[in-house]
Amino acid sequence: MGVNLRELVVARQISIGELSGKVVAIDAMNAIYQFLATIRQPDGTSLMDRMGRVTSHLSGLFYRTINFLEDGLKPVYVFDGKPPALKMRTVNERRRLREEAKEKWEEALARGEIEEARKYAQAASFITDEMISESKELLEALGVPYVQAPSEGEAQAAYMAKRGDAWCTASQDYDSLLFNAPRLVRNLTISGRRKLPGKKEYVKVEPELISLEEVLRVHGITREQLVAIGILLGTDYNDGVKGVGVRTALKLIKEHETLREIIKVKSYTFEVPVEEIERIFLEPEVTDNYILKWSPPKREKIFKILCDEHDFSQERVSKALDKVEAARKETAQTSIERFF
Repeated sequence: MGVNLRELVVARQISIGELSGKVVAIDAMNAIYQFLATIRQPDGTSLMDRMGRVTSHLSGLFYRTINFLEDGLKPVYVFDGKPPALKMRTVNERRRLREEAKEKWEEALARGEIEEARKYAQAASFITDEMISESKELLEALGVPYVQAPSEGEAQAAYMAKRGDAWCTASQDYDSLLFNAPRLVRNLTISGRRKLPGKKEYVKVEPELISLEEVLRVHGITREQLVAIGILLGTDYNDGVKGVGVRTALKLIKEHETLREIIKVKSYTFEVPVEEIERIFLEPEVTDNYILKWSPPKREKIFKILCDEHDFSQERVSKALDKVEAARKETAQTSIERFF
C-alpha cells in the first residue's frame, strides 16, 4: 500500500527497452503480490499444480524475469526482512482484510457471480514462507541475484540505488522515494494489458519513471519535507491526519518548513512519536552484505522446479529459455563487433 503521492510525483512513461543494460532493484514482495493477484483463473482461483499447490507466483516470476533478461535488464530482487515494530498494526490489518476478502470470494463463487468472485480473490492474495523459498530457488536457477533485506525491502532497494549498485528501484509503492531512491520505476512487473475491474475492457499499462530529484525540485522541498508530507498523509507506520490531503500537506510544509512546527501550530496528534516514523525513513535498517552476479540460466534445474515439481509445460519453459539464450548470444556478438 504505502503512501499515496501520485498527485506530487512527476512521472515519465518509458519502455522496458530503455532499462536495457541497467541494474534494477525490484521490490520482490510487491512483485509477488502482483503475480498472485493477477495470475488467476476467471473465477479467481490461483494457478495450481496437481498437488493443489499455488504456482501463480512462480509463473509470474519466471515469465516476467525471462522478459527482463530478454530485453537486456539486470534484475535483482530484494526480499523483506523483519518489519519495523510500528508496522505490525498494518500487517495485522492487511491480514484481516485478506481474510474478509477470502470469505466474500467464496460467497460470490457459491452464488455463481464469477466476475465479483475474481475481484475478491485478487484482494485475498497472501504470501507464505514456502512461496518465498520457492521464489528464491527459482531465481538462483535463473542466474538472477536476490538480496535479503534485514528489514524493509524497499529501504534496501533504495539504498542499493543510492550507492550506485542499481540504477533504479522498481515497486508499485511510492515509499521508495521516502527511503531516498533516486529513481523509481512503477508498473514494471505489471506492464502489458490489464483488465478494468467489472468491465470486459483492457487498458495498456506502461512502465513509468519517477525521479526523486525532480519531485523535490518541482515542489521546492527537501527529502525530509517529503517524509513529513508522507507522515501527514499516513504511512504503513502511522495514521494520517484526518482531512489532510496531498495539496494541504504540501502547503503546510512549505508554510511551516518542519513537521514539528506544523504539529505545534495545528495541534496535530499522532498515535506514535513522529521521531520514530522519521527514523524508519531517514535512517532505515539496511545491509551492504550482498554480491550482485548474473549467470546463465540452469536449464535442468529450472525444468526440475517448474516442470517436474509443479507441472509447467516443458515446451513453454524451453521456448522461454531459448529466448534468453538467443538474447545473450546477440549481446555477445554485438559486443565483439563493437570491439573490432
